[in-house]
Amino acid sequence: MGLPHPAGPPGVSVPWPAPASLESPTLTLAPLPDAPLLPEAQPRRMLLLVNQQARNSGTALNDALSILRGHGIEVVEHPCAPGERAAEVIRARAAEGFSAAVLGGGDGTLNAAAPALLETGLPFGILPLGTANDLARSLGIGPDLASAAQVIAQGNLRRLDLGEVNGRLFFNVASIGFSATLAQELRAEAKKRWGKLGYAIAAFRLLRRVRPFTAWITQGGRVRKVRTIQISVGNGRHYGGGLTVESGAAPDDGKLDVYSLEVDHWWQLLALLPDLRRGTHGHWKDVRAFSTLSCAVTTRRPMPVNTDGELTVTTPAMFRLLPKCVSVFAPAPAA
Repeated sequence: MGLPHPAGPPGVSVPWPAPASLESPTLTLAPLPDAPLLPEAQPRRMLLLVNQQARNSGTALNDALSILRGHGIEVVEHPCAPGERAAEVIRARAAEGFSAAVLGGGDGTLNAAAPALLETGLPFGILPLGTANDLARSLGIGPDLASAAQVIAQGNLRRLDLGEVNGRLFFNVASIGFSATLAQELRAEAKKRWGKLGYAIAAFRLLRRVRPFTAWITQGGRVRKVRTIQISVGNGRHYGGGLTVESGAAPDDGKLDVYSLEVDHWWQLLALLPDLRRGTHGHWKDVRAFSTLSCAVTTRRPMPVNTDGELTVTTPAMFRLLPKCVSVFAPAPAA
């Protein structure tokens, strides 16, 4: 049975943004693109891309690169020109025999590279230079660059899922409502200057202005009409510089974790905050939470969708899971 067309406001025709191959409740994904045949990679030769606007860099980055080279890894840095996109660089240089890409930056840098990582099949390593570094946290990679370099040098690969909304990929979470408005108001200069505190400052300023909106969530053949201030669809575990999608979530657990904050007043969010940080908010009666492989969200008017901290698409939004489709260097599992 095909996934039902997402419902919307009465009298409004809602376009269906997803491939026709999606089915529910058992999801049949459209075939992923085959990675091109690359020349045999030279042993331990890695393409380095560094976001020069990232908050943390300098001497610590140089020390991390020295660790990689000390393990016999040839690191080839590509200085990105203004406006040059990480995905474009990876696509253009993937055929040069690299065994992996190393990305120095935050979640936005990783998200920008995701399409090319999916298409080329190149594994990637993370040097966490961003503000929140949510994917790194979900993988157990701490903020210390030397330790992150050791993780890459050890060579343990972990296959990750990706989330997708209207054709845009995300590692961590995609959200509609409060967090999308927060992303609009949280300027890059504030993140660079204040770090995670910048999130808190911007959220506090926005909190008293937040208002519920009406949405229709289609999942598993059922349509739910909700009044909510935020709908989040998580692929990873951590997001937003300190929040948790779901306490047991992981970026390779084969599911999307969805929640809708259906509170009436902004001050209720303050009471919810400890559970939002722990990922236990699904126990609250004002929070609708479920796991799925796909779902759709429609709203009365188009609303922006925040994917890994950037506004990329608008509702109506079709979400789906791409299972075990990219590889990352991650700490080896405990024995």
